[in-house]
Amino acid sequence: MPVYKLSDKQPIIDATSFIAPTASLIGDIVIGKHSSVWFNTVLRGDMNRIQIGDDTNIQDFTMGHVDSQFPLTVGNNVTVGHHCMIHGCTIEDECLIGIGASVLNGAIIGRGSIVASGAIVLENTKIPPFSLVVGIPGKVKRTFDETPDIIPYSTKAYQELARKYTDPNEFFTVDNDKH
Repeated sequence: MPVYKLSDKQPIIDATSFIAPTASLIGDIVIGKHSSVWFNTVLRGDMNRIQIGDDTNIQDFTMGHVDSQFPLTVGNNVTVGHHCMIHGCTIEDECLIGIGASVLNGAIIGRGSIVASGAIVLENTKIPPFSLVVGIPGKVKRTFDETPDIIPYSTKAYQELARKYTDPNEFFTVDNDKH
């Protein structure tokens, strides 16, 4: 797994977290307990901090970046789906960011919210807790009384999947010359 120090900043990764071997983590990054960063994801904390909470999964091909005025903060029990762009924003606890969605500088996604696949949450947009966000630009389509069941289901599923990937009997390189 490529983990890079930049100037005096280097990623701090909790020992219980899984980082895929093709993910790249650069600079000022903190990753909490039991979290996972999947294949070909790039987290680039070169101009500000990236903070990933506990029990959170950042799925394949996601790009996480910052600006000097905008750190990236992802809370606990969050799923960021495949191929997302999360840039200088805040994603509060128990959220799901759908496949291919983008959340831009200064945006805040309130606790227990879902950003639908392909949605784009524009800069400085504030999404209230327990909201469903859809479209371009992302708008609240409806609200929930509590965190939707899909969110804890998704985070638990990825915790279990990460356990497989950290088991050397389950996940290992294969010598192609022997097959």
